[in-house]
Formats: sequence, C-alpha cells, structure tokens
Amino acid sequence: MLLCIADVLSADDLAALDGLLESGDFQPGTKTAGWNARLVKKNEQMAGDALRKAQKIVIDALNRNATFSAAAVPKQILPPLVARYSNDMTYGNHVDDSLMRGPDGRAVRTDVSTTVFISAPEDYEGGELTMETTAGTQRYKLPRGAAIVYPSTTLHRVEPVTAGERRVAVTWTQSLVRDPAHREMLFDLERARRTIFDKDGKTPVFDLLSKTWSNLMREWAEP
Repeated sequence: MLLCIADVLSADDLAALDGLLESGDFQPGTKTAGWNARLVKKNEQMAGDALRKAQKIVIDALNRNATFSAAAVPKQILPPLVARYSNDMTYGNHVDDSLMRGPDGRAVRTDVSTTVFISAPEDYEGGELTMETTAGTQRYKLPRGAAIVYPSTTLHRVEPVTAGERRVAVTWTQSLVRDPAHREMLFDLERARRTIFDKDGKTPVFDLLSKTWSNLMREWAEP
C-alpha cells in the first residue's frame, strides 16, 4: 500500500524544522548509505544536536497521526534522517536496507518507509520521489508538511534537483503486521469502522467490524 497523508507536520513543527535546518550541521549522505546505495546517493544530511531535535519533532508528529498509525501499525519507528538536495543532488534507484540498527543497537526490520516533505513543491525544481511499481513509474512531490508511506520493498529514487532546495525527513518503521497485504486490509477495516462510528455511533455494524479488526490483528500481529 502506498499512501499520501496531508498535514502530518503542523505549522509549528515546520517553523521549528526550518530553524534547525538553517542552523544545523550537514554531512555527505553517503555516510549512512549501504555499500551499493552510496554509489548513487548524492545529498546532505543533518548531524549533531540539531538532528536529534528534528528527529523528535518528526517522530512525535507521526505518532499523533491516526492515519499513519492505522496504515503502518508501528512497532518501532527509527530516528529519521533529515536531508537536503540542491545543485543537481540526487539519489538513484535503490531499495532501502531490509535491516537497520535502532538506537539501542538492535536490528530493526524495515517494513514501511516514510518520506515527510519539509519544503514546499514550489521551492525547488526536480527532486520528485519516483517509485517503480507493477503499475508503472509513479512520481511524487507533495505539499509542505505532507508524508508518503510506502513498502520498504519498493524500488525508488529521487530525481536530480535542478533549482532550489528539497528538504525532507525519511524514516523506517518495523510494523506489528509484517505482511503488507494484511496491513492494507486492516487499514481498510479501520477506515470503514471509523466512518460508521462518525456517522451513526456505536452500532451493531460498528461492533461487528471492530470484532473482525481485533481478531485479524490478533491473528497477524507480531508483538
């Protein structure tokens, strides 16, 4: 499932991130790339204390977003990378590493990738997040504060930025539900029961959907 979510970052979040990006230290993005991805990765990533502050802002925003939580079913969200692209910087075709190290040094399986857009699309030219899917090539350049959530198994790239500056935060989630098809079914059920609840309250149909959602989660979740 590939999902675009509007307004993940609030105006206050964005203002704080703008300040951190203006004052933060940056290093070549190749320092965090895998052995083959570093051949096609050309960007800059925030480091130091500013990065830690930015990471908290992004993770807090994701944790309070009900749509993200329903879609990703997070077990653990890794600290985001905060990156900028300018002057023909790009990130060629790659698949995200299947295992990454969490803050405690333990391996975390990457099920869901998330890119949160800090720049507005009119602030830069090029820089589309491009997915190679069974439905063909799909390009995304979302509004400021929006996020795109997609399976970490997806082959994707960032097109060269030819003018301006593209600013994003990128993170990975290990889901309680490993199978992406199962996550999508649970997401659809969650949307259906919330729609019914908002319209009619706690009805027998809502209870039946809630029972099904809960029992499927019990069947599929890996705590």
